Amino acid sequence: MSPPSIAALPFFLGASPGERFCVFYPPAPGRRPRGAIVYAHPFAEEMNKSRRMAALQARAFACAGYGVLQIDLYGCGDSAGDFADARWQIWKDDLALACAWLTRRVDGPLSLWGLRLGALLALDVGADMALERMILWHPVWQGKSHLDQFLRLRLAKRMLADGGAGPSAREELAAGAIVEVGGYALAPRLAAAIDALDGTSLKTACPLHCFELAPGGIVGPAAARQAERRRAAGAELSLHGVPGLAFWASGEIVECQSLLAATAALCP
Repeated sequence: MSPPSIAALPFFLGASPGERFCVFYPPAPGRRPRGAIVYAHPFAEEMNKSRRMAALQARAFACAGYGVLQIDLYGCGDSAGDFADARWQIWKDDLALACAWLTRRVDGPLSLWGLRLGALLALDVGADMALERMILWHPVWQGKSHLDQFLRLRLAKRMLADGGAGPSAREELAAGAIVEVGGYALAPRLAAAIDALDGTSLKTACPLHCFELAPGGIVGPAAARQAERRRAAGAELSLHGVPGLAFWASGEIVECQSLLAATAALCP
């Protein structure tokens, strides 16, 4: 699939500390501006594996009349800082900064769009914002579970190297040490902040549209339970099952056309 013909305008946004690399997709010429959408990318290597899909969807939103801003969070991608120095509060500030920049330039209501841990970041930031909607691609609801999965990558590598001898990643983090996982240096403070996050308890006033990728488009019981917990807490949540594979974890860069189509149907 060829991306729609929409200009992608890269720039560096002044922030603290340093600068953030951003890409702005303006609403398509001739289309009435319908609103602004800020994208929150996923964690660590999932960000790189999903750049293609994020760009395709951003262009599709722009073709529909939305202004879209993608921001590389502090210590990620082409932004300032090292991953070891990243902190959850800095990432929250980055996303809020992106929202402020975009709403000054694009007319209409603001929405947040996040993938995986980026969806949890959007939920955390959006709790204090007036939003039209949140678009959550395969959201992470429990920070601790997501971090456990990430740390298992380190365990698997150590098992192959030396049978897993030595302290666990959790033990090292608890002792205040930075832990390297798959080339990413994870600081104890960032790990603790992610551990503490429960997306089902974060309050949001806007509608939530959750897109879950699953074989055959059938939402699994775990995702369904998390969505029901969110509804029980008072959220207006729509759960969309989409056939497809986890493109953010693929060995190669892949597209998921079914997810693009399902998301486009939400914002025609």
